[in-house]
Amino acid sequence: MTTSLKIDFVSDVSCPWCAVGLGALEEALGKLQGEVSAELHFQPFELNPKMPAEGQDIGEHLTQKYGSTAAQQVQIRDTIRARGAEVGFVFNPEGRGRIWNTFDAHRLLHWAEHEGAPGQQHALKKALLAACHTRSEAMGDHAVLMACVREVGLDEVRAQAILASDEFAQAVREREGFYTSVGIHSVPAVIVNDRHLISGGQPAAVFEQALRQIASEMV
Repeated sequence: MTTSLKIDFVSDVSCPWCAVGLGALEEALGKLQGEVSAELHFQPFELNPKMPAEGQDIGEHLTQKYGSTAAQQVQIRDTIRARGAEVGFVFNPEGRGRIWNTFDAHRLLHWAEHEGAPGQQHALKKALLAACHTRSEAMGDHAVLMACVREVGLDEVRAQAILASDEFAQAVREREGFYTSVGIHSVPAVIVNDRHLISGGQPAAVFEQALRQIASEMV
């Protein structure tokens, strides 16, 4: 018998560990086929909600925010790239160059969840992660966001109207506020059935074990 789980994947498009975590979660769910099925929802979290439209040099940003040196940043980037390769996600070996405001990307993801076909929010999330981390594109650029919308077959006219307005802004901020209020301060945060938290970009084996355990407790 297959056990159905609700999974909220709280993350930011600009978070490289979120790309790693999503790949690992997908791998784990693939290994659990026949035992566990998942209803995935992608929830918003902004690592840098005050990031200006023009973005910021990523080396400068990481030094200011975390106090890391250029050498440390290279080492971390190599680690993340290796972890990404384990789950089939390709990171640009040169890094991203700049970091961008991602609020509009979150508005589109909210729209895709509520008005898109099944699976389209998931597809859009993956397209946005690839644009950001594989191709190092400017995630605040509406042309980049529209290319991702087009790639996954969402309604382009509707997406353009959303980007030209502040539609879904309040809803996204409310969701962000909710997750912060319940103690989510780093991502990815994987919340299963509204009560079980798996934090960080864990290996697939960790997700597999945790999901199997949660599912067994529901039988």
